[in-house]
Amino acid sequence: MLILTCSSKLQLLESVLRKGLPETVLVCGAVMHINRGNPAQHEVVVDSWPEFKAVLTRPRKEVVKDKRDCYANLHAAFYREEDACRTLLENKDAVDWDKAFQLQGLQDGLYQAVKDMAEARRVHMEPYFYQAALHPDPLHLGTLSPSDAPLVNDTWAFASNDRSLRYLRSLIEVFPNACLLDQKGQPVAWCLSDALGRMIHAYALPEYQGKGHMKTVFQALGRKLQAKDFALYGGVLPENQNSKKFLISQGFHLLSLTNYVLLFTPNHLK
Repeated sequence: MLILTCSSKLQLLESVLRKGLPETVLVCGAVMHINRGNPAQHEVVVDSWPEFKAVLTRPRKEVVKDKRDCYANLHAAFYREEDACRTLLENKDAVDWDKAFQLQGLQDGLYQAVKDMAEARRVHMEPYFYQAALHPDPLHLGTLSPSDAPLVNDTWAFASNDRSLRYLRSLIEVFPNACLLDQKGQPVAWCLSDALGRMIHAYALPEYQGKGHMKTVFQALGRKLQAKDFALYGGVLPENQNSKKFLISQGFHLLSLTNYVLLFTPNHLK
């Protein structure tokens, strides 16, 4: 067995595990944390390198101080060859069977292997079975940049010219906003705020509508505005029943007040 400590090897392992999703997702998640500051103070054990057949993530030995703490002593495993995984898990330097620990994996062979090991060692095993779920298009929170203004302008019903584009770009540059980005870093849902402190110009691209993404964006922007002591408010067209239902679901109260938006243009400027 080998403990991987080299950052370049760990980065390579992450890229290999990503290609093996979804079966590798538990171990991949642990390795990603390790490569991003290692907040849980975990480490990676492989049977061999670079052509590994089994990989195990676990806390560093100094992390778990209570021998009965199976919550803190979290392990995850993935294998390409079941026999290699059995050999690794049998290795006392890989897994300390004298301590309480938790092992997670997504492969049926792993369950049977550790079940046999536990019975042979007279170690009590308490299994729980969850059905795994993976989002096919993972998104992450971000903020719009001025270069995203044309997209916002193109999807705004009241936009029509360079002035609306300039207006939206200024909102993005000056005031808080929140958005969801796809894997390529492109915005798919967003909400801006304006000079009056309103939550405004909320939108999700058609293929991302009805999936709860606006809730995520609204809550993200709401936290930003609340941190600055702003009231959370906006407006909705009276006939837009879907938006009304959404706002109510997010705890907004529909007021009896009308938000008048009045646009004036002198005749000589038309």
